[in-house]
Amino acid sequence: MNTAAMLARTVMSLGITAQSLGKNVTFYISESSSLFLERPTQFSGECKPLMLLLPWLGSRPQAVRKYCDIYFRAGCDVLVVESEVKNFLWPHWGLNEGLRLLELLHSERFISRPLLVHAFSIGGFTYSQLLLQMSQDKQKYQALTQRIKGQIFDSLVVGSLEVMAIGLGKTVYPRFETLLKNAALAYFSIFRRQTADHFDLCIDAFRNSPVRAPALFFFCENDPMSDYLAIEELIGHLHNQGIEVTGKKWEESTHAGHLKRHEREYLTTLNTFLHSLHIVPLKAKI
Repeated sequence: MNTAAMLARTVMSLGITAQSLGKNVTFYISESSSLFLERPTQFSGECKPLMLLLPWLGSRPQAVRKYCDIYFRAGCDVLVVESEVKNFLWPHWGLNEGLRLLELLHSERFISRPLLVHAFSIGGFTYSQLLLQMSQDKQKYQALTQRIKGQIFDSLVVGSLEVMAIGLGKTVYPRFETLLKNAALAYFSIFRRQTADHFDLCIDAFRNSPVRAPALFFFCENDPMSDYLAIEELIGHLHNQGIEVTGKKWEESTHAGHLKRHEREYLTTLNTFLHSLHIVPLKAKI
C-alpha cells in the first residue's frame, strides 16, 4: 500500500474525505476546516484554496499527515501527488505525468481555485517538470500560473549530479547507499542526454519560472542531499528577477525533517508567509 492509500485510511476518521484521482494522486477535502480556523477563511466553496503537496520520496503517512493538518487548519483542501523514482531516473516519463497533473489542475473541479504549492526534496523535481511544461506553452498555462499564489520549497535536491546520486542512495536503499550512489553516477553518465541534460532544463525552468508568486525556502547547511550555497544562489537569482523570496536556513537540521527538528520556527515562518499571501494565519503550534 502506498503512502497516499495509508494516509487516506488515517484521515477518514478526522472529518476528511479522501478521493483517489489517479495513480499516486489523492484529493483530501476538509469537511470541518472552519472548526480549526482562528477566524473564518476569506475563501469558500469553489474558491477555497487548494494546496498541491509534493512529498519527499519514501515519506511516511504520519509525516505527510502533519503537513496536511497544517493546511486543513488554514482552510485549504490538499492534493497530494507522490513522486516515483522511475520518473527521476527517466525524466521523459515524469514529463508525461506532469502533463496529466497540469490537465487535472486545469479541470473543471479545480479551475477556479487559488493554488499553493509545497514541494519537498524530489517533489521539487516533480514541480520543475510542471514549470518546464508551462514554460514551453506560456499562453496555454497563463491562467494556471496566475492562480498559483505561493510556493514553498523544503529541502530541494539542488547541486551537482553527485548530490542527486547521494539522494537516491539515501532514500531508495540506505543499506547500499554507496553502491547506489556510484551506480546512479554511472547511469547519469551513460544516459546523459536523457537525464543530466534534462535536469539542466528543469533547473533552468526553476530559475526562469513562469510562476511569479512569492516563494519560501526551508533548508540547512548540513544536508548531504541539498547544497545550501546553491539554494542561496537560487534565492538571490529569483529575488533579482523581482520575485518575493524568503529563506529560512538552519546550521543543523534534517533533510525534509525541519518541521520535526524546529517545529516552532518552522510554523512561525510558514505562518508569516501564508499571512503575507492573505491566507488565514496558522497558530504558532499545532
